[in-house]
Amino acid sequence: MDRREFVQAGGAVAASMVAVNAGVHVADAKTPETQRLKEGFIDAHSHIWGRNIDEFPLAKGQTLADLNPASFNDQELLEACRPWGVERVVLIQHHIYHGFDNQYLVDAAKRHPDRFRVVGMVNDLTPEPGKQMKALHQNRVTGLRITPWIRGADVWLTGPGMAEMWATGAETGQAMCCLIDPSDLSAVSRMCVRFPKTPVVIDHFARIGVDGLIRDEDLGQLCKLAKHPQVKVKISAYYALGKKKPPHDELVPMIRKLLDAYGPERLMWASDAPYQMTEGNSYQASIELITERLEFLTDSDREWLLRKTAASTYDFELA
Repeated sequence: MDRREFVQAGGAVAASMVAVNAGVHVADAKTPETQRLKEGFIDAHSHIWGRNIDEFPLAKGQTLADLNPASFNDQELLEACRPWGVERVVLIQHHIYHGFDNQYLVDAAKRHPDRFRVVGMVNDLTPEPGKQMKALHQNRVTGLRITPWIRGADVWLTGPGMAEMWATGAETGQAMCCLIDPSDLSAVSRMCVRFPKTPVVIDHFARIGVDGLIRDEDLGQLCKLAKHPQVKVKISAYYALGKKKPPHDELVPMIRKLLDAYGPERLMWASDAPYQMTEGNSYQASIELITERLEFLTDSDREWLLRKTAASTYDFELA
């Protein structure tokens, strides 16, 4: 048995163990690939990048020395996630390395059309951002990342271009995926009122607990956003929140309150790889918080958190 066969065999065993603990069926290595894809888990948030920068240049004149980790391409992602029963992934545009150029992720999704969907980025200050969104939609870009970190919290949701993006999302079903802090939740709520048919996803619990403190008032604001039925939340990026190390049990009360507010159909698990795989954290610890440590979840809840919410949000085919 060579190294690749050993990894694949070990991955099949690990996936089966995770599935049993989760109370969710996941096919083993002997199951046809199409069935494994549908029955496996979905990671709703991972970044990838590679070292082929001649073909896919880095933004702002960055070089290979700026990549950290030095490489995390689509194959490395699949090697990391498949041993834990994850067969499909939503790839998130990484503005730090590629700016608004979505081609690296689009290329990966083209090569793995059944495994990947893409959350891209469009500059709302450029002409016809809605037209750009529709063109990207044809290339499996089923969400758009938006964030105040680029332009500033006071103006990031203002202007005709951003309004056009939200209106286009209502038309195409592409979600507005918000990388925000708790202080930005009220602004998102106002946009939800203006555009009640636009799908919205809040990334990483709105970064509640990024300073180590999970404040009731912040969690209350995120729960309050559940009044807008088009809003969903990613329970993700555990490495960056609370104690920032496994087993991440301090996040359990927050997940339970969000479950009460949103229901399982509007929550989705995600890793935020490769960052979840650094500094004592691991992909395993991320998914096992859902599969093993949340005793209040039913099997149906886990189906939604680990597969069905992401599948419906990002236009994956469901089993």
